[in-house]
Amino acid sequence: MQNLATPLIVMGILFFVGLAADRIGRKLRLPRVTLLLGFGLVVGQAGFDLLPDAITDLYQVVAIVALSAVAVLLGSSLSINNLRGHGRIVIVVSLCVVLVTQAVVTIGLWGFGLPLALALVLGALATATDPAATYDVIDQSGQDNSFTKRLKGIVAIDDAWGLLAFSLTMLALRLFGDIGGAGEESPLTAAAYELGGSIALGVAIGWPGAFLIGRFSDGEPLRIEALGLIFLTAGLSLMLGLSYLIAGMTVGAVIVNHARHHSRAFDEVRSFEWPFLIVFFVLAGASLDASALILAGGAGFGYALFRILGRLLGGWVGGLAAQAPAQESRHYGAAMLPQAGVAIGMALAASEQLPAYGDLITALAIGTTAGFELIGPVVTAYVLSRQGKANKSN
Repeated sequence: MQNLATPLIVMGILFFVGLAADRIGRKLRLPRVTLLLGFGLVVGQAGFDLLPDAITDLYQVVAIVALSAVAVLLGSSLSINNLRGHGRIVIVVSLCVVLVTQAVVTIGLWGFGLPLALALVLGALATATDPAATYDVIDQSGQDNSFTKRLKGIVAIDDAWGLLAFSLTMLALRLFGDIGGAGEESPLTAAAYELGGSIALGVAIGWPGAFLIGRFSDGEPLRIEALGLIFLTAGLSLMLGLSYLIAGMTVGAVIVNHARHHSRAFDEVRSFEWPFLIVFFVLAGASLDASALILAGGAGFGYALFRILGRLLGGWVGGLAAQAPAQESRHYGAAMLPQAGVAIGMALAASEQLPAYGDLITALAIGTTAGFELIGPVVTAYVLSRQGKANKSN
């Protein structure tokens, strides 16, 4: 029993750290995400290494649950009413951000002398975002206007476009001989299975879930129903090799469009989402390797610079193409700078297929993710503040 004492004490402290981060963030107008990540960086392996193994070993499970809850909430932004009002902007802006980001990063790094194959892979990695951090900054801001509704929708499908772009990039490299393994499964086939299968699973869980939610009794059972749907979606996604993010978003989209009591259901998800996110962000910060960016050298700096440029340009181009308000078009890309696990997952997959560049890809992805996770939410919070002031003046 003594072995359980330390992990339980640490978990209790982490929850109080989350409470403090929320209070400090509101007073200093800093994202609590950045504060939690920074705390994790200090107490984690890159800092004083104070967290026991029993806590750090929970990271993967906590991350899956937290991100699945975020995915369901992001899916709730894809209601028919919301899409009728903002659908064109959501789809066009998200697609433009992905395409322009990949193009800018690829061309920029290739122009700086990196091999084209490596530049293409890094361009694909740059398309990924961190929906959890972006959503939490929006939630902390308390804003519920046209910009935040559109931003939630954009972030909700951005990683799906990014996954497709990465798969097409790997397929192109294989077809042109940069990657071996002719007898292996095509990346395009794998992407089609992951995207299509994840959506199908989300519908299969969300449809009966929409019917059952709120029909048993009021109050606590609704929270149990929401927890059951999230854990079931995450578990089946992992078992079938699918994306729990896309499946979770689909569950949220189906429920918001078909459940009678969907607003209460999503309120219940929000009520238990934050405790998981506290542990997730602290452990994410604890796992960051700040020295990896140094190992990546100039390529890491160039990647970060070109990704920022690609995001800004992509959001602006997408906003113009979708005829979004000019004030919003300038800020979409800046609000989507946070980057996390999806990019690292892509990097690990790419390093296996491009072993000659494996160490550089992994070091660059981990290092720049640390930077974007710490700085990105601050930029997102600043953008939301500007948008809030602009809405008040109008």
